[in-house]
Amino acid sequence: MSIAPLVLRAATDITANPAPDAYFSGPVQMEVLARPDSFACETLRVNFPPGGRTGWHTHPVGQILIVIAGQGIVATRDGARRMSVGDVVEIPADVEHWHGAAPDTPMTHVAVQPGGATQWLELVDDADYIRLCERAAP
Repeated sequence: MSIAPLVLRAATDITANPAPDAYFSGPVQMEVLARPDSFACETLRVNFPPGGRTGWHTHPVGQILIVIAGQGIVATRDGARRMSVGDVVEIPADVEHWHGAAPDTPMTHVAVQPGGATQWLELVDDADYIRLCERAAP
């Protein structure tokens, strides 16, 4: 029975790929869940090992993160917050930020990114990562 024009991707057809070293620290894995042709929105499942993280970046339309496993950190240039399973983070357009796993636990989130390419900036060095993790509000 057809469900056209719907698109269903079986879980077994979704593959994990290494995240680019130029934009991520640690052996982070990314899975493209959806990249529809009919509208500009990318949805990714991103698996971070302990200490794994993105570099600083922005999104032209913003980003939504939904934490589905583990504990993580999300930070802006002004501060950092801890993230836990079930948390949803709304990041406005053009806000410089990074996100990733806490130092002692892996973290997985679903990232929803409507319209436009991510603008990648510098990586988060280890000293800044530890400092922001230590200062992260619950």
